[in-house]
Amino acid sequence: MKNNADVKRYVETCREVFWQDIFDFETRDLISRLTGCRDILSVGCGPAIIEVKLSEYGFNVTGLDVSAEALKCAPDGVRAFVGRAEDMPFTESSFDAVIYVASLQFIEDYQKALQQTSFVLRPDGRIIVMLLNPASNFFKDRISEPDSYVNLIRHRDLNIIESSMEEFFSTQTEYILGVRGTNVFKSNKPGEAALYVVVGRKTQTSFKRI
Repeated sequence: MKNNADVKRYVETCREVFWQDIFDFETRDLISRLTGCRDILSVGCGPAIIEVKLSEYGFNVTGLDVSAEALKCAPDGVRAFVGRAEDMPFTESSFDAVIYVASLQFIEDYQKALQQTSFVLRPDGRIIVMLLNPASNFFKDRISEPDSYVNLIRHRDLNIIESSMEEFFSTQTEYILGVRGTNVFKSNKPGEAALYVVVGRKTQTSFKRI
């Protein structure tokens, strides 16, 4: 999101029932995977719509985004920092979990972001990465729209992303969210699900800053 107009347009779009349904689905899924976690970092949080929902469930949520304009829209209940995922402004072992909600694929050097994630996670910390599935009709429909945010995606190969994660985390994967028209539903079908989730635990081969 480059400027105020972009941010305003995005926030207005997020208020639509369709997107609220998606955010609610993602929030429920995240809550089910964050059992036992308290301190959460959300990378690429934008205006922190999902993050404030998580804070309402008792999580201590910190948001990180490159867009200062987007973070101005973040609610007061979320700590928000302007910064790059490749250079996280946090100390070692700061968080129980780090989440990327459809954001990792838009980060230029996502491998470095994953290194930074390993550094800020506590021992046995958790990473949850929700990825847009390029094989889904949802993705194909959005990529055909010139103004869609999906056109800004940098990385489409889910297998390569997952392999990069395995350098720092033991991982499990799952397709979770189907979209048909304006209907949002649970789906584990690779050709139907709009979201692919990679969940990982920090391994001993963790990244150390120099």
